[in-house]
Amino acid sequence: MMKLILVAAVALTPLMAKDNEPAQRLDAAAAVFSEVMGAPDKGIPQEMLEHAHCIVIVPDLKTGAFIVGGKYGKGVLSCRNKVGPGWSAPGTVRIEGGSVGFQIGGSSTDLIMLVMNERGADKLLSSKFTLGAEGSVAAGPVGRTATAQTDAQMHADILSWSRSQGLFAGLALEGATLRQDLDDNATIYGKKLENRAIVTQRRRVPAAAAKLINMLNKYSAREEKSGSGQ
Repeated sequence: MMKLILVAAVALTPLMAKDNEPAQRLDAAAAVFSEVMGAPDKGIPQEMLEHAHCIVIVPDLKTGAFIVGGKYGKGVLSCRNKVGPGWSAPGTVRIEGGSVGFQIGGSSTDLIMLVMNERGADKLLSSKFTLGAEGSVAAGPVGRTATAQTDAQMHADILSWSRSQGLFAGLALEGATLRQDLDDNATIYGKKLENRAIVTQRRRVPAAAAKLINMLNKYSAREEKSGSGQ
């Protein structure tokens, strides 16, 4: 009997670990954002964050995944609440594909994307969209101020950054496809909710996401004005 119990426990362990992945990813995303924003003069410019409509964080991507046609990884997104200050409960995304030759060095890489206008936010909340083709993307400026912004950065729908082996820099993510991850949303919320429904229906922030949303609110909790754009 004891042997059967041990066998069952071993069999269930991978399933339990898999079911816990979205919660672990939320913790990792909170850690990435906190570390990036806490780095003096090397993080995302505060004024960029203040103007952002949504944020996407994809933590701990392995180098081996960055190949043409390969799966890049999974991440989380949050958008400004339309009514009142603060950020929405998070949805989940997968990043796939990419332009030929796209590769990032280092043992692991973190990605952060800021969606800078309503058009980009609408694309982000669709079931899938391709960066560069359906929404313009540019490498984001680094530092506490955005004085080094180029014209492309000022007019891009999305600004993106990468962090690998301690180096934080802007990254152009042309050709990558973002898809909502209904299975991970189901793990977090108990049913397969679409990202648009999570973000727009003022859903209660789950306990697993509290750390991330608290960090976003700490650094930028301004109130979103209805109908605002870039």
